[in-house]
Amino acid sequence: MTAATRSTLFPQVPDSADAVLDGLDPEQREVATALHGPVCVLAGAGTGKTRAITHRIAYGVRAGILHPSSVLAVTFTNRAAGEMRGRLRQLGAAGVQARTFHSAALRQLHYFWPKAIGGSMPRLVDRKAQLVADAAAACRIRLDRGELRDVTAEIEWSKVTQTVPADYAPAAAKAGRETPRAPAEIAQLYAAYEDVKRERAVIDFEDVLLLTVAVLQDRHDIAEQVRAQYQHFVVDEYQDVSPLQQRLLDLWLGDRDSLCVVGDASQTIYSFTGATPDHLLDFRTRHPGATVVKLVRDYRSTPQVVHLANGLLAQAKGRAADHRLELVSQRAPGPEPVYSEYTDEPAEAEGAARRIRELIDSGVPAAEIAILFRTNAQSETYEQALADAGVPYQLRGAERFFDRPEVRKAGVALRGAARFGGNDSLLDDAVDLPSQVRAVLSGEGWTTRPPAGSGAVRERWESLAALVNLAQDFSTAQPGATLADLVAELDERANAQHAPTVQGVTLASLHSAKGLEWDVVFLVGVAEGMMPITYAKTDEQTEEERRLLYVGVTRARERLHVSWALSRSPGGRPSRRPSRFLDGLRPGSTATTGRTAAGGAGGIERGIPGTRGSTPRRVQRTPARCRVCGRTLTDAGEMKLMRCDDCPSDMNEGLYERLREWRADQARRSGQPAFCVFTDRTLVAIAETAPDDEHELARIPGVGMRKLNRYGTDVLAICAGQFAGGDTDQG
Repeated sequence: MTAATRSTLFPQVPDSADAVLDGLDPEQREVATALHGPVCVLAGAGTGKTRAITHRIAYGVRAGILHPSSVLAVTFTNRAAGEMRGRLRQLGAAGVQARTFHSAALRQLHYFWPKAIGGSMPRLVDRKAQLVADAAAACRIRLDRGELRDVTAEIEWSKVTQTVPADYAPAAAKAGRETPRAPAEIAQLYAAYEDVKRERAVIDFEDVLLLTVAVLQDRHDIAEQVRAQYQHFVVDEYQDVSPLQQRLLDLWLGDRDSLCVVGDASQTIYSFTGATPDHLLDFRTRHPGATVVKLVRDYRSTPQVVHLANGLLAQAKGRAADHRLELVSQRAPGPEPVYSEYTDEPAEAEGAARRIRELIDSGVPAAEIAILFRTNAQSETYEQALADAGVPYQLRGAERFFDRPEVRKAGVALRGAARFGGNDSLLDDAVDLPSQVRAVLSGEGWTTRPPAGSGAVRERWESLAALVNLAQDFSTAQPGATLADLVAELDERANAQHAPTVQGVTLASLHSAKGLEWDVVFLVGVAEGMMPITYAKTDEQTEEERRLLYVGVTRARERLHVSWALSRSPGGRPSRRPSRFLDGLRPGSTATTGRTAAGGAGGIERGIPGTRGSTPRRVQRTPARCRVCGRTLTDAGEMKLMRCDDCPSDMNEGLYERLREWRADQARRSGQPAFCVFTDRTLVAIAETAPDDEHELARIPGVGMRKLNRYGTDVLAICAGQFAGGDTDQG
């Protein structure tokens, strides 16, 4: 890792709201400054969607438009939520809630359970498998291990699509699902599973969403309390929203439209869990006034990788393909993708391991290399091949970094050294933070040279080495940092599951690789029967397999290796052929016939003002800028005036006095202080602006919907030269 890369790990907090926008491209800047909802961001792979939406939240907070505690940013994994919180903290927008749907719902359910239901909340179970097995035993149905997993998945799908046991069979048939047992049997198991949960007073993860939805639907007072807390919503990976999650989001929103969604229909790869891109694709229909911003500038991948990614989708079919985005690489050219054919799977694994060994020997960090496969069952062959080649690796989806025993022990040791380091002889010769960390961790097994091999000893060393490297990065960014500061940083990262980089080649399934990226990616097993997978029977299922390969391709920054084997085992019949998705893309192949989908260009589409069905649109404030010099305003008083305090005023003195007289009369009638009607600064802002209609009046900070409804007619009459109540002003 270079010094240049290190400097970006702990960037300086921007010194102003405008500084938050520095470095954004025109489309990203449009996302960041479009603070009035609804907003839909269609973001292709590698186009900086997380950067755009975190800068949007941070800009709104720093400009004084959004209060941090009123924003709820929702995504789908704890890792993504933790990364979002970390970025917001670096942008000076700490305090914004960034959570998964389940985490946000569970927090609300815990809080409101005593009030809404009473008593203590049932225990949440982490895994359903044992409960499903017990339900099967009660029904006298024998399930093998594979069937148990598949039936559990069917129950999860039923719950997120809000399907009850009695409706399972027709719903599964309508969705074209391949059921692991007869639909009637699965419906019976589903009902028995719900009975087992009730008997044991436990709930599962889907129940968390279902129960939260039920509480918000039935208790309007609680729903209003939640809506008073959260007034602005951002949803990442919106193409993965299930019907149940969308229902919860609708209840959070109520009749408001302060919503920003971000997604890419071409990365819809979880439909088997109930996710659907329809909510993303129908967003403009449900919100005709929405602003739609398309991000297509790809900052991740070289033109060669992007060309292959675009080519994969060029002959895609279906609704998602109609909305695909044509990516445009912003990087310098790199090597062409490499295509390799092998006689069998072990030979393919050995070939990949050999190439990776060469890359590491040439200076490519192991952590910047990944092997991606369709099913987890393919992993073992590559683990063996990498071990034989002496290449360290890590399994994606294995134990979380901060939960590893050696990391927990290292944290205890560092915390102890931070408190009592003055009495520790280990630290006598340590002159700076990195040397202190190296000294402490040397007692936990860290050495300057890594151990040989790639087993458990090497994995423990890699974990400790990641902490040593993090200390160096932290010290470079904050030269005066102490051991106590580093311990605090590690605590924050552990809470956010923001792990440092571990040096080892990543082995991961294509599904678990989503959201990640590497310099070099090996896509292996790209053959018919595996890509698309054998059980992808329908056109919809086949297209999802194409999108899955697209996700794999777009994980690569610079180098991409695509390979397949002609047979499974050595000596086997070479009956396999490369994936049909590569036809016309790999050298020597011919494109399959079919409709070529038109790609979508980047840009911005404005919504139709005031078109939100029959629901009146609530007035939203855009970022406050001085109407004289144009500077973004952050001071509350300046924001009310809509200008800097030291910029010249063009206030109508006569109008201001009439407004003051009217305000005094209103205060007398209501028996409250004058400032409760409007503050002095709000009156100055009204007198300077002299609004002609409700829209202009509502744009003045300090004039909310309640005051607009109560006082708007009078104020506009005074501004028009009339006395409140309609008498013409003759003076």
